[in-house]
Amino acid sequence: MHSLDTMQALPASSTENIPTDTTLTEVQPRLSEAAAEAWIPRTCFKNGPPSRLGVELELIVADASRPDGLSAHFPQHRYPGLLAGLAHGGLDGLLTVEPGGQVELSSRPGQTLVNTVDVVRRDLAALRERASQQGAKLVGIGTDPFRAPLRTANQPRYDAMERYLDGWGPAGRVMMCSTASVQVNIEAGVVGHTDAQPPTLGIVPPQPVITFQDRWDLLHAIGPALVAAFANAGWRTGRPTGWKSSRQAVWLDLDPSRTGVPTAHPGERLEEAYTRWALDAPLMLIRQDRGSWAAPAGVSFRTWLRRGQGVIADRPPPTTEDLAYHLTTLFPQVRPRGHYEVRFIDAQPGDWWTVPVAVIAGLLSDAAAADQARADCEPVEGRWRAAAQLGVTDHELFRSANGVLQTAVEALRRDPANSELAAQVERYRERWTARGRCPADDPPTGVDDEARRDAVADNNLPSADTKLPKTDFPGDKKK
Repeated sequence: MHSLDTMQALPASSTENIPTDTTLTEVQPRLSEAAAEAWIPRTCFKNGPPSRLGVELELIVADASRPDGLSAHFPQHRYPGLLAGLAHGGLDGLLTVEPGGQVELSSRPGQTLVNTVDVVRRDLAALRERASQQGAKLVGIGTDPFRAPLRTANQPRYDAMERYLDGWGPAGRVMMCSTASVQVNIEAGVVGHTDAQPPTLGIVPPQPVITFQDRWDLLHAIGPALVAAFANAGWRTGRPTGWKSSRQAVWLDLDPSRTGVPTAHPGERLEEAYTRWALDAPLMLIRQDRGSWAAPAGVSFRTWLRRGQGVIADRPPPTTEDLAYHLTTLFPQVRPRGHYEVRFIDAQPGDWWTVPVAVIAGLLSDAAAADQARADCEPVEGRWRAAAQLGVTDHELFRSANGVLQTAVEALRRDPANSELAAQVERYRERWTARGRCPADDPPTGVDDEARRDAVADNNLPSADTKLPKTDFPGDKKK
């Protein structure tokens, strides 16, 4: 995955500077607990140009020769040729592969929303064409709707991850091998320049400072509404799951000490709370020169810092690189990595991935829109589980999602450069959200007409010709 820092040479402190299967080739200095507590805030929370934006698209690979869509895995013996074809140069972004063979395209950080979207569109078009030439297609959907999890990558990292997550039942393997998302990378915060501005004699009020906390709070406030609006994972193993976002359902079933939303203790600043949460999370794996990477059960990174070889006898005490690697095994809804990686959006069908990207960028770049979005979403803050299960069939989630998408459209329209994206968001809203629907309500390709009708009837799914409901959501008051 591209970090927002990769427009320049990667600094030594970047977590993206550590390959997936790093082994121990040099003896690094031992890391103290105090040094770790200082390193995490300055590494994970950085100031940056507020307009810079990155996108990561995860896509499930299907066999294009099969008329029934995703019913069978792409043949494993053909994967090396497929991946070689996909990675055949000419991409602006970075191409990687997830444990179950999902393809991930990570953009470099663009200076504007339009620039980022245009570049990713070109890369994605090239990848789709290359996939077609290899007899494959790349599908935007939150969970594989038919196939059982099948791991195609066998690195020590994924062996250890699978072993650890098996402690939470089948959800871990589904997450690793059968899920896909749209991830939006946006700067964590911006230091205000009021001190450097010339005196205004009190005529012009100083500009507000956008802090790490401001953007963190906004992203988590709008999160459940956006989960509901963009839910696109209603099927698993060939049948409806009863969830609009089975992908979110999987995350909700996994280790709560490394997923969800880290909570702050009274008086804790955001950076302090995240540091405490990260250090107290159990070790998922330990990098080794050889053999298994499995970590001893129940040992947190903090314990390893304090006791070193007293808890892991065959491994030197932890280093900064070990801490950076540990942070890659934490999966909160929003992950701070110098920028914020927004992780709660399901992969979207076709080219609709641009809509959640535009919505998040529009809301975070416009102070008035941010305030309105907080008001739109106040009734549903913290309702992650309901959003994943009910989507916009829940009345409060419907009102909030519909309102926040309208707010985003208005924010985007204030910049003429974003007019085409504003129109796309509006088309999405009219097609799905305003009708009380989300992409999960459209059964996936490969479901026959009878099964489709049964799913609609059995699960009370709104149909595509549902009349727009009469709304009374917070956005109405702006009209």
